[in-house]
Amino acid sequence: MMSPAETKRRRRPYYLQKRLTAVLGIALVVALSSLFAVSNRPHSLSHDSSRNIQSPTTSTNFNRTNAHNNAPPLQHSDPYCDWQLFMADFREMMLRFKIFAYPDVFASNNPFSRVFLPHPEPFNPRLGNYFSEHMFKISLLRSSLITSNPREAHLFFLPFSVNNLRNDPRVRSEASIAEFVAQYVTNVSRQFPFWNASAGADHFYVYCHSVGRDAASKHRALHNNAIQVTCSSSYFQRFYVAHKDIGLPQIWPRPSDSVLNPPHARDKLVFYSGRVQNSHIRQELLAVWGNDTDMDIFQHNLPFPYEEGFKRSKFCLHVKGYEVNTARVSDAIHYGCIPIIMSNYYDLPFSNVLNWSKFSIIVNHREIGLLKKRLLSISKQMYLNLYHNLCKVRGHFVWHEVPKGYDAFHMTAYQLWLKRNLHRLSY
Repeated sequence: MMSPAETKRRRRPYYLQKRLTAVLGIALVVALSSLFAVSNRPHSLSHDSSRNIQSPTTSTNFNRTNAHNNAPPLQHSDPYCDWQLFMADFREMMLRFKIFAYPDVFASNNPFSRVFLPHPEPFNPRLGNYFSEHMFKISLLRSSLITSNPREAHLFFLPFSVNNLRNDPRVRSEASIAEFVAQYVTNVSRQFPFWNASAGADHFYVYCHSVGRDAASKHRALHNNAIQVTCSSSYFQRFYVAHKDIGLPQIWPRPSDSVLNPPHARDKLVFYSGRVQNSHIRQELLAVWGNDTDMDIFQHNLPFPYEEGFKRSKFCLHVKGYEVNTARVSDAIHYGCIPIIMSNYYDLPFSNVLNWSKFSIIVNHREIGLLKKRLLSISKQMYLNLYHNLCKVRGHFVWHEVPKGYDAFHMTAYQLWLKRNLHRLSY
């Protein structure tokens, strides 16, 4: 039997070996981290920004958007979480990002072609709440991000329109829409190898209609893996997965206003107009503040044009109705009225880029009774800061048929760009 001293001497080499292994392991991790950091630096920004991309839909050439030329100046970075980081990553996106749209989006001979084709009249006021759903598709097909080569694509677009399915008498019901979408995705997985390579994790679809939340309910992989880009982006929504899905700004087709009503010309404290039947929070708002002369709060029969309420008010309320989202947020931004967001669990659009606290006021549902006290506590300088920051972010909530600058399409595409690094099998 060995003595304790001999045992200690024999154990020492093994102990030293473990320690050396740990040190070498740490050194290897540090080395690999440095290598990864170098390999992921943004590429050189010198590129030909006038390169033409031919749209698969027509023979028309669309000029590639030199989006970063329309960026806000660097000193105007207050409303942003990290402007420098965003700008560098955005530029890399414009250089590299590619999206493949499945060919149904170009097929006019399909009996359900209206479900897949771009909307022929995107600025028709009747589209209302579903404007963003249709404009994303139109902008994508006319952007430099679209590719006709699926093997160079980072993501794949499933081009069905929930809004058009809802208006199609052959489908219409929520159950029928879910059946249609499930069958369509099954067909895509049989005809193309790309869905099966990732189980749908690099695929996405876009909708603004509230029934869209059930569209993926009958296809498990679509619900669990694919990215839904939705206006109804609620943490409380059973089919919305916050780490996977993306909030889309709900925007109405409004005429462009190049000149905003200045702060000194806004003589009302608060404006709100909308139905209250579908929301106990709106009902409480009306009961508490409906008769306050500093506030214009209406549920119907406005005594002046709707847009006038935004133009003449300092703050404009967005209050949760049936869903967390309405177009009142983007309407307020459009008309230069500071949004008061009273909608718990709302995953606000672009919140990893925009610091919403710098151009809006977020109020919990339980604080309705304290609303006026809170607003009156905001100093004149603080209000002016909110107003000027709001002016800086307005361009992010505008759609263009041919996307440009940091508009709503490119901001949404950037959210998709951040989801691109997904594992997939080889095709």
